[in-house]
Amino acid sequence: MSAERAAVHERVAAPGQAAVRERLRAARGFVFDMDGTLVLGDASNHGLRALPGAVELTRWLAQRGVPYVVFTNGTGRTPRDYAGALRSIGFTLPDQAMLTPASSAADLFVRRGYRRVLALGGDGLAVPLREAGLEVVAPGGKPEVDAVLIGWYREFTMDSLESACHAAWNGAAVYSASQARFFATSAGRTLGTSRAIAAMIKDLTACRIHVAGKPALEALRCAGRRLGLRLKDLAVVGDDPSLEVPMAHRGGALAIAVSTGLGGAQDYAGLPERRRPHLLLGGVDELLLLCAGGQEAGGQGAREQGARE
Repeated sequence: MSAERAAVHERVAAPGQAAVRERLRAARGFVFDMDGTLVLGDASNHGLRALPGAVELTRWLAQRGVPYVVFTNGTGRTPRDYAGALRSIGFTLPDQAMLTPASSAADLFVRRGYRRVLALGGDGLAVPLREAGLEVVAPGGKPEVDAVLIGWYREFTMDSLESACHAAWNGAAVYSASQARFFATSAGRTLGTSRAIAAMIKDLTACRIHVAGKPALEALRCAGRRLGLRLKDLAVVGDDPSLEVPMAHRGGALAIAVSTGLGGAQDYAGLPERRRPHLLLGGVDELLLLCAGGQEAGGQGAREQGARE
């Protein structure tokens, strides 16, 4: 065993971590965040570069038949385009292994019987909805819709705000792709748009804002259905203390945090124990060292079809 691998193993070898190590070995599928976990890009989510160990870890899992999905809270691109961007820098994931809040929203809206959705965003938001058979309505006038979905929308205008407010006043449920304040880029923290737009609509209409992406339990359920696994059999890996770790805890999944994006050890230290990650690592390169060093994360069991959540 290399000195680097030995150091990582020593850090998680405390007696209290035995259950965590066992859960990592038993994990049958992985849910990875994108920005700050597997890659870093610029403020417009372009110019992506893989973080150390990211490509190698996903290949290691694929070679052993351990399924995974990448779930970004961004909606600036379609899942297909995100997958293509990742493939262009060395990842091998297929289109169906890429999820966004538009994916989980479409899944949820179909289950709830919605038909018409006002989309505050571009194709990254609208295309997955259309592919699910939903009618997508552009902002304008006083639309009669079942739901409003807010995503990446730098082109947001007062006319869009007024249209969304009328939709809410007409009884539409209002969903935000993400209520996170920031996302990780190579330049540091960058503001998103969903939370800001949602705050305006809520202030004017007193509507409830539902979250379609992480950390909503519905987002994890969407990932679980895509993988065909129970939530408790998943390991969720991310960099944002407000997103992946809470989502994993809500679903009973293994919560793994990395320090290559928004959150570090100091961000978790003051949290109650039940809200901390089960495993805190420097990056996914350390996760690869743990998995490859005898931590057979799923093994043959991951190739069996799990019970759907």
